[in-house]
Amino acid sequence: MPALGFGAQCATLGAGSMPEYTVKTPPSLAGKVALVTGAAHRVGAEIVRTLHGAGMNVLIHYRRSTQAAESLRDELLAQRPGSVALLQADFLHAAVTPELIYDTIAVWGRLDTLVNNASSFYPTPVHEATAQHWDDLLGSNLQAPFFLAQAAASELRARSGCIVNIVDIHAERPLKGYPIYSIAKAGLVMLTKTLARELGPEVRVNAVAPGAILWPELGASEETRRHIVARTALKRQGDPHDVARAVLFLIREAEYMTGQVLTVDGGRSLSH
Repeated sequence: MPALGFGAQCATLGAGSMPEYTVKTPPSLAGKVALVTGAAHRVGAEIVRTLHGAGMNVLIHYRRSTQAAESLRDELLAQRPGSVALLQADFLHAAVTPELIYDTIAVWGRLDTLVNNASSFYPTPVHEATAQHWDDLLGSNLQAPFFLAQAAASELRARSGCIVNIVDIHAERPLKGYPIYSIAKAGLVMLTKTLARELGPEVRVNAVAPGAILWPELGASEETRRHIVARTALKRQGDPHDVARAVLFLIREAEYMTGQVLTVDGGRSLSH
């Protein structure tokens, strides 16, 4: 008897023979704790708002943006008292990195999620780059996430927690004029995959790679903006909430994903 194709097989089974599927409700995040680094403004602040809106208690880490961090904290505490705290730290001082994890756990007695969002970003043309640029860009984008994960590993294992790293599409396709930044983000992609192997099976480790979401704080010309948007498949700029929703998905729903990078770039990485 010839083999039946899938459609023919389904037809012969009949409606009563079809398997039943149930839609799984995402687990509740109420009362769980997230530490988000570099979270006083821009994408980091939107990640905080989204995780807080999903029920998590959030530690907002900031480096210098005290006023923005305090404003965000007050905004969210007005919605849910006792759900947000602030932690200040400069990742260029390596000794403070593990302390940030210990201080986070001290606030609510647990840590379920680490979001490595803090990032320095500025051009370093090869003929102008210095050792200080190297230390700063790799320090915030790569060194700090590694040692934060190291310090958080035992707590995250105990909670079956997760880590989400914010990388960049330029980890795969380097941005001209930004070689050290591109190198650092490429390293963070590899760190994501390495930690997934090292910390599994208890801890999931994934990443989100944004594209044209926000323009650099130092600005970009209108011509440059139009050129970048024109190269996206969706022909429009993204929004910080697009990144934040991807982070929430990896935390709450991606229970069988680890070592992966979700690209949120409107299809820009498809262009040549």
